[in-house]
Amino acid sequence: MNFDTPINRKGTHCVKWDMMESLYGVSADTGIAMWVADMEFRPPQSVQRALEKMLSHGVYGYFGDDRPYLEAIRWWMDSRHGWQVDPSHIFTTHGLVNGTGLCIDAFTQPGDGVVLMTPVYHAFARTIRAAGRRVVDCHLKTVNGRYEMDFDAWDAQMTGAEKMLILCSPHNPGGRVWTLAELQATADFCRRHNLILVSDEIHHDLVFPGQTHHVMAKAVPEIADRLVMMTAATKTFNIAGAHTGNVIIADPALRQRFADRMMALGISSNSFGMHMVTAAYSPEGAEWVDALVAYLDGNRRLFDAGVNAIPGLRSMPLEATYLAWVDFAGTGMTKAEILNRVQKQAQIAPNHGDSFGPGGETFLRLNLAAPRAQVAEAVDRLQKVFADLQ
Repeated sequence: MNFDTPINRKGTHCVKWDMMESLYGVSADTGIAMWVADMEFRPPQSVQRALEKMLSHGVYGYFGDDRPYLEAIRWWMDSRHGWQVDPSHIFTTHGLVNGTGLCIDAFTQPGDGVVLMTPVYHAFARTIRAAGRRVVDCHLKTVNGRYEMDFDAWDAQMTGAEKMLILCSPHNPGGRVWTLAELQATADFCRRHNLILVSDEIHHDLVFPGQTHHVMAKAVPEIADRLVMMTAATKTFNIAGAHTGNVIIADPALRQRFADRMMALGISSNSFGMHMVTAAYSPEGAEWVDALVAYLDGNRRLFDAGVNAIPGLRSMPLEATYLAWVDFAGTGMTKAEILNRVQKQAQIAPNHGDSFGPGGETFLRLNLAAPRAQVAEAVDRLQKVFADLQ
């Protein structure tokens, strides 16, 4: 597994590279794309072979007999996370943003409040608002340079109009791996305020050494009557274009409500995604992920050392994900000045922190899932454009 080899994605309808100039003013010829959360790596060969088998057959009809697919998911969750999943509890959606939208549609009504621990993945708020629901921002507090939950403050915010909480676990963009105690406290909060808990665990395979991800369904089994789990192979294996995710619901009543909305909206699976996930969730895929996480750990260490050496910049310690969350508040600069240096001078395209909600205003999110030489080049460029702070 060679993660060092650059892969030219320009001109391939790749949003990350082909939309960079129009959105950020950063040329694909001279710039570095560090915004969209996909990787610059090919998936394991097991996935390539599955697609090649489909191509050699040459007929692309409707997918049937999902037993191997469901068994692959069951095996992965058991062997990698110690979580026993009943295959009959698994729904397949068009990715987890689609899964989020379906949960909002199935379990809330227009005007209801949906709680987010902000700053958090930007698609949550966008989807909530588009559905005519209300975003309830519960601000994470920063303690010793990392995010922590603040239930005392959040309890005081609740009005009774809130019906759902969406948890990002591990957290994007802060990279936190929530502890068992934090997950228990989240479950207690949802019970106190009668909230459906949607736990988005898409980054659960990308956890760094010394950290342990706890599956919410396993950590707090007594909350099953209000819990919806969301997982996917897409982030783990860099197959996001397959738009295939899983919503896993143990409670029969919740499961029926979700099934009804799936049926009403005509949601069915993408055969390419089903074959790719089945091939990815395998011993070969597991070996590839172990090598990937070790490589990303090296990128994380290189990036943090270089960026934290710049006065006024601080990269939040990553416990999971490949998404660095860098605070520029210490520079004392305006957002316009920071973006001028990062985008115009350094020619780096990041995600803007304010898109993740309150608390993200002074941050940029930068994707480290690339050949190490590219990450080193980004660090070098940042050091040069902020050299006057040295």
